[in-house]
Order: sequence, then structure tokens, then C-alpha cells
Amino acid sequence: MLNVHNLSVSFGGEYLFNDIAFRLNAGDRVGLIGKNGAGKSTLLRLLSKEQESDTGSIAIEKGTQIGFLKQDIDFEQGRTVLDEAYRAFQEIKSLEVELENINQQLAERTDYESESYNQLMVDLTEVTHRYEIIGGYNYQGETEKVLQGLGFKREDFTKVTDTFSGGWRMRIELAKLLLEDNHVLLLDEPTNHLDIESIIWLEQFLKGYSGAVVIVSHDKMFLDNVTNRTIEISLGRIYDYNKPYTKYLALRAEIREQQLSAQKNQEKQIQQTERLIEKFRAKASKASMAQSLIKKLDRIDRIEVDEDDHSVMTVRFPVSVNPGKVVVTLEDLSKNYGPKQVLQDIDLLVERGSKTAFVGQNGQGKTTLAKIIVGELEHKGEVKLGHNVQIGYFAQNQADYLDGEKTILDTMVDAANEGNRSKVRDILGSFLFRGDDVEKYVKVLSGGERNRLALAKMLLQPFNVLIMDEPTNHLDIKSKNVLKQALKSFEGTLILVSHDRDFLQGLTNKVYEFKDGNIKEYLGDIDFYLEQRQAEDFRKIERKDKPQNESKSAPKENDYQQQKRLKSLKNKLSGVEKRIAALEKEIAEIDHQLLMNYDATIAKDGFFDSYEGKKKLLEDLMGDWETLSEEMETIVAQ
Repeated sequence: MLNVHNLSVSFGGEYLFNDIAFRLNAGDRVGLIGKNGAGKSTLLRLLSKEQESDTGSIAIEKGTQIGFLKQDIDFEQGRTVLDEAYRAFQEIKSLEVELENINQQLAERTDYESESYNQLMVDLTEVTHRYEIIGGYNYQGETEKVLQGLGFKREDFTKVTDTFSGGWRMRIELAKLLLEDNHVLLLDEPTNHLDIESIIWLEQFLKGYSGAVVIVSHDKMFLDNVTNRTIEISLGRIYDYNKPYTKYLALRAEIREQQLSAQKNQEKQIQQTERLIEKFRAKASKASMAQSLIKKLDRIDRIEVDEDDHSVMTVRFPVSVNPGKVVVTLEDLSKNYGPKQVLQDIDLLVERGSKTAFVGQNGQGKTTLAKIIVGELEHKGEVKLGHNVQIGYFAQNQADYLDGEKTILDTMVDAANEGNRSKVRDILGSFLFRGDDVEKYVKVLSGGERNRLALAKMLLQPFNVLIMDEPTNHLDIKSKNVLKQALKSFEGTLILVSHDRDFLQGLTNKVYEFKDGNIKEYLGDIDFYLEQRQAEDFRKIERKDKPQNESKSAPKENDYQQQKRLKSLKNKLSGVEKRIAALEKEIAEIDHQLLMNYDATIAKDGFFDSYEGKKKLLEDLMGDWETLSEEMETIVAQ
């Protein structure tokens, strides 16, 4: 399907990877892992042919289609969510236009016995057959199913994409890729903008995907649930094993241990051989033996141990001052955006030292409440901060606030004060920005490197209450683990907005679920919350909660045969209506001629037979129209 041969890419004289090679086959679900800046996104761009390598080649089987989910996307303004999603079906939409043109010609023409009219009928059959084969009768239902799986509600379908945030636009782009007939999917951090339920839905979809998938993700649980192969980029080379992430780590550690043991034994043999060489070299009678041992030593294939990049950032969140027992109190808090009520009459008390998770579907008010607590949004109701409370806030798009035209060092120096300016380089070093790295411009950093810089910048301000909104987006797995340990050790109060199940596990002791303008408290961690949701008959947790009457009122597009029949009836009805209109126009013209010059009109050969034939045909068509209309009404009413 896709073959990578001796691929190399370098930046600034240093190789991201050098002479790497691997093959992708149908059914491969590859987790592409590595540190931030290791070259994961670069490799995806190479595979998608969006970037050229320095050396090497990528051979792709003829006819292979590749879909690439990038972090930066552009939408044409003015399209609805459905219109944008339907762009995944270019051939189907083209065939719909062709069918409409053919039906229009059939309706307007009356030369029913001609060869060209017969060719139109042949074309209609062929195009309709092709339309059916490629899914023309069920693509609408499939589109709605995928959009709903990724978190969209039915009322969102007709909204213009311009009104959605970047995260929701990314979901539309992901939906298009999943709907397209791609043989290879390249997904760059697909879960970054998904809530827990949408992630679980995506897992199920990818498990059933027959093509090859390459996923860059820092969600360990997602990788373990979806992938069957892991490729790690580390220190310029790749490690490729047919194991999901956690099993890969265990296997790689086992292999490295075996390499170390074998290398140790080999070193003993080499040292023993060298001692013999030195011993025999001094004796003329043993010189030939010494030469033989030297040749044997030269022929030894030295065992190498896989290098491992152990560099990780060092994070510690110190508490500035000790606050009062209650740090935040909310009373009758409400927030709406225009007609949409996001939060309604919220009462909440946050105690000192508590560690709380905000969870729920996107758009339910988690980020809104975080911004209200830190004073960034107006609202109704009351927010009271306790004695000595100092809040540190990490926004979901914190990295976007960094100035791309500044260097890493300048970014930190400008944010520092007289008391901590001297510590800037030490802080940067603990976040893996060392030596000449600090002179890099922010605009050339990867997403994870920007997040690390934003975290480092946070430490320049004092706080005892930490509110973090999706802090793990773009962070590599090692960095996420370090951040998790730092938050576990944080002695202050923590409020965490996250959809990362693995990151949340064991980190918080309380969960608030946001839903329909309200919040519900769960006194446990994320596992307890998920168990409770399932125990409450959450249906299948990967499906969205829907009003009970929605399933009854939902259209029947998901039924393939019904959709196929309805589409066929619509096409036939359209053709009949156009033929009726054309015949009525012809008969009206004849009636006008009779009125203006009766004798000359009826004198034409075969006039009455033709006239009566047209009226009889019109009567038959009207009967057909009535029959088709009744059948369509019956299907829609079911």
C-alpha cells in the first residue's frame, strides 16, 4: 500500500530522522510516537506528499487515496455543516448533478422514438447504477451518523461553519476524512478537540476501518484501544513493533535489557581475547596465534544497545501563600451567549486543597465557568474568591497568546519581574529549552514545544489556586506524565478541564459533569464517574444523549432500502413534473392557435390524432404524478 525507503529530513544541520524505512499495509493502525519536536508531524506531511524529504523515497500503490487531518485547516465561508461534510462525496454530488440534467432533458424532449432519446435512457440507467454502487442512497445517513458521533446535534447541521470554533471545525474536517473513500488515514492529534464520548465513538470507528491508519496522539488509552502497531521516532531513528503503545514500551524495555546483557557478555569475551593477544604477542612461537585472535576480534559484530532519549521536563508548582479554607464560592451563577443558555443557576463551593475535574461534552460550559472564575467573562450571579486567593490560569489556547516573532528567551524575560528574571534560564532548562534552543523563534516551535513554553511562563507568576483548561493538548506522553506528577504534588487547589481519561485517572478526587446548563457532582475520580454514567443507563456511552422523541422524529435516511426508494421516487417525480409542464405548454399553444385560426390549424395532417394523443399523455402523467406523490408521503410518514 505504501512503502518508505531510506527517508531523511534535517533542519538546521540536524537530522530529525535519517535513513528510516517501513511499510504500511491495509489493517495497520499505527501509533506514531515521540517527543515534541521529534518529527512526527513532519513525517505525516511527507507521507501525504505535502513536503519533500532530503533523501529517500515514498512509493504508493496506484489508486491509493490518502486522507490527512492537519492541525491547521481552512474552510470556505458560507457553507453549512452538512454542505461541508458532503464535500467528502465529490463523485456522488457530481452524479446527482448529472442525473438532474438527464431527467430535465427527458422531461423537456418529446422525440421519444429517437436514437438520442434512447441514449439518454441508457445514460440514466448507467449513472443511476453507478450512483447506487458508490453509496448515493445512503451517504446522507452515513454523514449524519458520523457528525453525531463526533458531537454535533441535528440542529447544528444547517448552521454555517463560520459560527463554530476552531475545535468544532476540526471535527467537521475529521468527519469528512472518515466519510471519504480513503485507503490511508493520517491523523495528527485527532482527539485534541474531542470530549470523552466522541473519543470512544472514534475508537470504535477506527477499530472497524479496513485501510491503514497512522495516528499521532499523546493519549495513551486511545493508542492502546485503537492501534496494533507502534512506530517511535527517537534520536533520528525509528523503532517499529507490532504492538500497541503500552505493550510496545514493555517489549522495547525487554529488548534493550537483552541487548545490555548480550553486550556485557560480549565485552567480557573481547577483554579476554585482548588479554590473550597481549600475552601471545610477546612470544615468537605464539605470534601466529596472536594474529589469528586479532583477525577474529576484527570480525566480531559489536552488539549495539538502542539509545533511549530520557530527557524530560522538570515541573514543580510552588504554592505562593496559604489561602482560606474556602477558595471559590459561586451563587446563582448563570451565563448565556445570545439565546443559548450555557449555565443556569449554578451553586458551587471549592475548598482549599481540593482537586476537581470539569468534564462533559464540548459546548456545555466547562471553559466558560473557568473563565468566569478568573474574571474573564461577564455573568449573572455572584463569584466570591476566598482570603489570600491567587489564581494561576492556563487557557485551552494558551500557546496562541505567545508572540511568534519573539524568541523563547525574550518571551520569558518580558514576562518576568525583578525578583525572578535571574531564574528565567533555569526555568527554561527544566522545560527542556537549553543552550542555543532559547534563541529559537516561537513561530518555529511545534505545538507541544509551545505548550511547554506557556507552562514555563506560568511559573513566573505566584498562585495557590491552579485552573488548567486542556493543558495536555500537544504534549508528548513523557511530558504529560511529568505534568501529572507535578499536579499530584501540588499542595494548592486544582481545577482541571480535560477530556484525557488517562491523565485524569488518580489525579482528581471530585468530578463535576456539565450538561444542559447544569452541573452534577461525583465524589470520585474519572473512573468512578464513567462507571456511574454507565450504571445510569447511559445507553452506549459513545452515543450522545438525545431527547426521547428525537429518535421518533428523525428522518429515515439510515435505512438503505428506504432511502434508495425515496431518492428514486424523487427523481421520477421530478421527471414527471417537467414532462407535465412541457405538455401543458404545448397544449396551451395549440389551443391558442385554434382560437386564432381554427380552419388552418385543423387542416394540418394528423392534427386531431396528435392533439388527442398529447391530452391523453397529459392525463396519464397526472395519474403517475398522483401515484408517486402518495407513495412518497407514505414513506415519509413511516
